Amino acid sequence: MSIQYEPPLADSFGVADSFPKDFGYGEEEEEGDIEDNPTPSDSKPRILLMGLRRSGKSSIQKVVFHKMSPNETLFLESTNKIYKDDISSSSFVNFQIWDFPGQVDFFDPTFDYEMIFRGTGALIFVIDAQDDYVEALGRLHLTVSRAYRVNPEINFEVFIHKVDGLSDDHKIETQRDIHQRANDDLADASLEKLHLSFYLTSIYDHSIFEAFSKVVQKLLPQLPTLENLLNIFISNSGIEKAFLFDVVSKIYIATDSSPVDMQSYELCCDMIDVVIDVSCIYGLKEDGTGSAYDKESMAIIRLNNTTVLYLKEVTKFLALVCILREESFERKGLIDYNFHCFRKAIHEVFEVGVSTSRTSTQPAGTPLMKTVALNGTPRSTV
Repeated sequence: MSIQYEPPLADSFGVADSFPKDFGYGEEEEEGDIEDNPTPSDSKPRILLMGLRRSGKSSIQKVVFHKMSPNETLFLESTNKIYKDDISSSSFVNFQIWDFPGQVDFFDPTFDYEMIFRGTGALIFVIDAQDDYVEALGRLHLTVSRAYRVNPEINFEVFIHKVDGLSDDHKIETQRDIHQRANDDLADASLEKLHLSFYLTSIYDHSIFEAFSKVVQKLLPQLPTLENLLNIFISNSGIEKAFLFDVVSKIYIATDSSPVDMQSYELCCDMIDVVIDVSCIYGLKEDGTGSAYDKESMAIIRLNNTTVLYLKEVTKFLALVCILREESFERKGLIDYNFHCFRKAIHEVFEVGVSTSRTSTQPAGTPLMKTVALNGTPRSTV
């Protein structure tokens, strides 16, 4: 495997200078008790992490969004308060995570569940697959039924967690059993319209990043436009698969319409780690200043099976990672030109969303973008 760095095209980054200064991560906020922060930002989607004690909620949050090593999570203390964490990766990954302690009592009169569920975009319920999950299923049913009656627009996600300790057959059987029992409980309560999505997850592999990617994508009104742009880009460039990654969390906020192969996703995640690690060593200035990822970031990795991985910077915190064959990469000039058009279109989608959100009084969740062709020409509004 070889890594090759090349200078960018002369005009590849002409749009970047027009980007708002506040694009990307802001100052990291300290986690705090909600009682100390009673007025969260209503402009950001809210993701709730719920489940029984020691099910792995805090570990998931730390590994995905704070780059904590999975082994370090063994020393995390059990959560005993509701914590809020602002995630502001980019214009597309911009939300709050509320981590709930396992002992939350929905029938406690001091618990204002209506206020919490009313502003929620997704509710993730974590079930420990290595434990007896009968009690967890009871709490799952109580939680989602109460939340659904307050806000039927919530996306309900179930993470069947800690599956790294189970055999493949046991994983499938556990998922089937939990899926069957959970939906039977909903049917008995006449809640057939409530849809649950199930994911097998572990913090020791890429499954937790894959699952969180699917959750976050449901909260992005720009998703159809991004997928359309990726489809146009790969079809005109001879690329087999492309992911639009948030570099910091390794969540992919969009991909093309072809099925996602877990091995391909892991390859792309590993490439991001390699690029950032090498840039931290060799890409900074002699005095230590600079950034490990900037508008000149680009890398090519050639595998020994005639596959090429190609990474290009899209925005300050977004990267396009492509998988293609060596014979397709011989047309690198065409690929770079198409990427330049793709990158310009992504910037236009962002700029339209920002300018519209500042002046619009539309309800939350309304798509705030226009569709653009690969060359940046505006099309009809989505």
